Amino acid sequence: MSELSHVDAEGRARMVDVSAKADTARVAVAAGELRTTAEVVRLVRADDMPKADVLSTARLAGINGAKKTSELIPLCHQLALSSVSVSFGFTEDSITIEASAKTKGPTGVEMEALTAVAVAGLTLHDMVKAVDPAATLNGVRLLTKDGGKHGHWVRPETENAAHRSHSDAATAGGHGQHAKPVEVRAPIGSGREAVVLVASTGTAAGTREDTTGPVLVKWLEALGFSVRGPLVYADSDIAYGLSESLASEPALVISTGGTGASPTDATPEATLALLDRELPGIADAIRQRGTAKFPLAALSRGVAGLAGRTVIVNLPGSPGGVKDGISVLEPMLGHLLDQVAGGGSHE
Repeated sequence: MSELSHVDAEGRARMVDVSAKADTARVAVAAGELRTTAEVVRLVRADDMPKADVLSTARLAGINGAKKTSELIPLCHQLALSSVSVSFGFTEDSITIEASAKTKGPTGVEMEALTAVAVAGLTLHDMVKAVDPAATLNGVRLLTKDGGKHGHWVRPETENAAHRSHSDAATAGGHGQHAKPVEVRAPIGSGREAVVLVASTGTAAGTREDTTGPVLVKWLEALGFSVRGPLVYADSDIAYGLSESLASEPALVISTGGTGASPTDATPEATLALLDRELPGIADAIRQRGTAKFPLAALSRGVAGLAGRTVIVNLPGSPGGVKDGISVLEPMLGHLLDQVAGGGSHE
């Protein structure tokens, strides 16, 4: 039976002694959302709230909250944080919040990431309450953590849901005593994290609706991945978004948008700056698939490659370009990720 780490044998609260634990690189990612009105979402995206610069204020508050976690939560250790990031996304009636915290030490940074989300969310509430006093902060939760003796952990909901769907399919494969047994393999993304980024200045400003990020999220979730995003960045901020997406060392990062010839299209350059090795065949195959139907697809400058053990793929910012990318990636994705992880075929 598991025991509570912060309770001693007599049932008293205690601070865990971590002096004997080895220092390791530790990363945690947390998330939450502020449920509000469509009007508030529009105002925040247009930077038109009575209290200006809402997202920048909430981001700084979240970072500061992470740094002060040990002062707010009595039994937390003081940590030397090497990185804290806070990012935001939007749905029709909510502002989503994601935070990552990183350190090298003997204990984890889950509470720092969770505190960053909570404080950023409370700050958002304070900033929007003049328009929507009924806004609620919901779903503050840990998504992933890495480091220490337990290694990599991913929130189990997505993995369990994918496993159930495959089990149901196997059960439905036949009826009666003569039904053939069906081999059930773990989905490609089982136990893996993926991040979806959208590079679009218009979407970030609230003047354009993104029709690509949600498609990628739905596809990846169907493959069993634990997905962060879609995280939306202006074209000028995509380098920051790509860099922050690697903080939790996901298996896969897919971006959409910013791959054209416009002076503001900067996704390929931002990606190349992070890559250790390119995978040019993937990018070429995506262009060829698109060009067969739409000659202008040849103008996409998207790249693909490896940053450590993370696969990064740039897709065009159009529904057709994303569809082409999915059709190219899906047959090879499991084998590619297994190769990058140093193993055989994913079963």
